[in-house]
Amino acid sequence: MGFFTRRRQQATDTSGLGVSLIALRLDEGDVAPADSTVVVFNAAGHARRAASGKVACEPGESAFCFHPGPYTVDLIPFAAAPEWGLRLRFVVDASNPRVSQQRFDLYLHSETSGRLQLAGFGASVEAALQAELAQGALDLPPCTSLDEWHAFRAGLNQLMYTRYGVTVDDCVPVDLGEQVDFADILNARASRAAEAERLAAAEIHVLDEEANNYPSAQGVTRPPPSQPAAQNDAQSLRRLFLELPVLSRELRVLQLPEGLPLFERHQAVLLRLGMASLNVTTMPALAWAAPDQPVAEEGQKRRSRHTLIARDALDEAWSLLARFQLASHEQWPQLLDEADRICANLETGLSLRRAPHAEREEPSL
Repeated sequence: MGFFTRRRQQATDTSGLGVSLIALRLDEGDVAPADSTVVVFNAAGHARRAASGKVACEPGESAFCFHPGPYTVDLIPFAAAPEWGLRLRFVVDASNPRVSQQRFDLYLHSETSGRLQLAGFGASVEAALQAELAQGALDLPPCTSLDEWHAFRAGLNQLMYTRYGVTVDDCVPVDLGEQVDFADILNARASRAAEAERLAAAEIHVLDEEANNYPSAQGVTRPPPSQPAAQNDAQSLRRLFLELPVLSRELRVLQLPEGLPLFERHQAVLLRLGMASLNVTTMPALAWAAPDQPVAEEGQKRRSRHTLIARDALDEAWSLLARFQLASHEQWPQLLDEADRICANLETGLSLRRAPHAEREEPSL
C-alpha cells in the first residue's frame, strides 16, 4: 500500500537563497537546498545545526535554512553624503564549537520573522554603522590614512561578528552617485520628521485619555489594541527576553583589567542587566493597566514607544560589547561609563513601559 505514496509538493520557495535571500523558515518535510545549512530551534530557543536535506522537526520545534554566501551590499556610512559608500562583502560564520549558541542563529531566532532578505539585512547593517560613526565609536575621517582605515576595518569587522554573527571578507569605498537620488532621500527624511511630530502631538493627548477611570471588571471589555503598536511591542520584548541573557553572558566572560574599582563597576553592569532581564520576564500585558482597567489605544502606543527605547539600548549594548572585545585596558573606564548610560536608557524604557499611565506634569507657577 505504501509503495505508491505521492511525494508532498514543497510550498516554500527557496530559489533566491544565496543571492537575494540569506535565510528563510522551512516547514516539516521541506528540502533545504544543497550548500545550505539547517538550523532547528526547540521551544526553549536552543538551536542545533544540520546539513542540507529534508527537514525533520520534533513537536514544538521550528527550522530555518541559510546559505553562507558570500553576499555583497552597498552601505552609506554618512547620511549627509549618500553619494559615497562602502561595498561590503561578508559570509555567515560556520559553527564555533566553543560557544553554546552561534550568534547568527540567535539573530535568526530573535530578529527575523521568516525570511531574511539581503536588502533588509543591508539596511540594518547600514543603520548600525551610521549610529556607530555618529556616536564616535567608529572613526572614518576624510582622506583616511592607512592606519586609520585599518582601525576602522577592525572595529567594523568586530561589530559585524558580535552584532550579527557574520564575517567581513572585503570592504572598499565606492562611488554611489549614479545609484542614489538625493532628492528622494530628502523627501523620505521630511516624511519621517512629519510622522515624528504627529506622534509627539498624539503623546500630549495621552494624559487626558488615560485620566478617565474605567468601571469595575463587570461589563468591562478590552479595548481593541493598536496592531502596529502591539506588534512592535511584542517583537521588541521578545528580542529583549532572548538577547539580554546572552549579552550578559558575553560581557561576563570578558578579560578584565586588574583593579578592584573596574571589577566592581563591571559587576554592577552585569547586575543591572540581570535585573532588566527579570523586568522583561515579568512585563505586564500591553492592553491592561490592572485586571479591571484596560489601557486606551493611545496609552498602548505610548507604552510601545517606551519598549522601543529599551530595544534601541539593547542594540547599543551589542555594539558596546564589540568595542569591549577590542579595547585596551586604558579604554575600559570610558567604556564602563558608556555601559552605565546604556543601562540607564534600558531601565528607563522598561520602567515607563511597565507604568500603567503616563506621569502628569504639574504646571509651573
